[in-house]
Amino acid sequence: MEQTAELQVNLFREQVPSIDETRTLSHLVHASEVNQQRFTEQVEHNLSSTGPVAVLETGIGLFILGRYKEAVEKLQKGQECKEKYMYLAFAQRQANKFDEAIQNLQKAKDHGAEALNVSLEKAATYRHAGNLEAAAKEIKGCANFQHVSAEYHYQLARLQETQGEYDAAITNYKKALELAPGHQRALFHLAYRYDLSGQEDEAIERYKQVASSSPAYVSALLNLAVLYEDRGEFEKASACVDKVLESHPNHPRAILFHKDVESSKTMFYDEEREKKKSRKNQILETPISDFELSVRSRNCLRKMNLRTLGDLLNITEAELLSYKNFGETSLREIKAVLEQKGLHLGQALEDKQLQPDEPEVQGTPEDRGILNKSVDDLQLSVRARKCLQKLNIRTLGELTRTTDAELLGCKNFGVTSLNEIKRMLSSLGLALRSLD
Repeated sequence: MEQTAELQVNLFREQVPSIDETRTLSHLVHASEVNQQRFTEQVEHNLSSTGPVAVLETGIGLFILGRYKEAVEKLQKGQECKEKYMYLAFAQRQANKFDEAIQNLQKAKDHGAEALNVSLEKAATYRHAGNLEAAAKEIKGCANFQHVSAEYHYQLARLQETQGEYDAAITNYKKALELAPGHQRALFHLAYRYDLSGQEDEAIERYKQVASSSPAYVSALLNLAVLYEDRGEFEKASACVDKVLESHPNHPRAILFHKDVESSKTMFYDEEREKKKSRKNQILETPISDFELSVRSRNCLRKMNLRTLGDLLNITEAELLSYKNFGETSLREIKAVLEQKGLHLGQALEDKQLQPDEPEVQGTPEDRGILNKSVDDLQLSVRARKCLQKLNIRTLGELTRTTDAELLGCKNFGVTSLNEIKRMLSSLGLALRSLD
């Protein structure tokens, strides 16, 4: 089948491409939806091939497409060589089969794979598995490649980040780039580390370098757009998102982000209005028990599940009087309480702006401990994390007590980030607080 000019590297040929060539091919495949579609057609066309080399090439193609289970099945039937075992290990690592991945990396070494590459990939596999001690041991065994191998410094930096040694990680990302200026993964992760550390100027500069390559990293462009939008540089943010949509017109995150950026161009933050809103909410959430009422009035309101001043704004005089044992005397008492605050029964029905917050209604997970976990465990995007920091939301429990509106009320927080948070919570059986 004809190889597209855009992809440059032909996977399906007599000789299996090198790992570096295949990495280049993978980057090109994911550079656009058109390339992905054409490459998918090539792989599908070769699925029925039975020769050991063709099976191996198809397995590598399936790995590039992210079809890891199918990739493992194909690769296991492929020609015996270092590439077979390297890509088996890569696919198994993505499928969280870490022990099998380590075994196949060793087999790749036995079939001639470079010892340094195998050790560094083992370190990466152990890191993904959470076995940082084993990862560090593998990295230490490669110490003689310090100041020589860019990949050594890159993998060391990734491990140091995982261990929380952020300054050391930055140093090693920089060293990797000194040794290999075109090491895009090191450049992207350096930008991302600056981003997470709040060093926005440095992050923007590095993201721009990644984005200037061809093809550009989609993640770098979208992260750069986040930083530009946070700074109010909406045209620059739009340009980044538009560049993604040029090659990935159906990219769901970019589509939502585009809407967010366009909305941000007309957004403004009214500090005084927010203060008034906060004061209003404090009033509406005031418990009725704070006021002196007769026993009959208190009992009736409790049975009707009316517990705050805000609750009273959602009920009319007629509804109160229709309740058993609730009479004119109780009605006058309650109206007097509301008048002290400049409020009246049924006011929220007339003015939707005064809808009070309702009690939490979402179910409780069987494992209560999950609510005490940090929101950092969700591994959210930069924008979403910054919003939660601004709102002082630190645990999953605090997040589940937050509404869509409260999150969207955070400056520069949009639908993209909201959907991201909802999706992460849903995977844990949790949800944001609902006012429906």
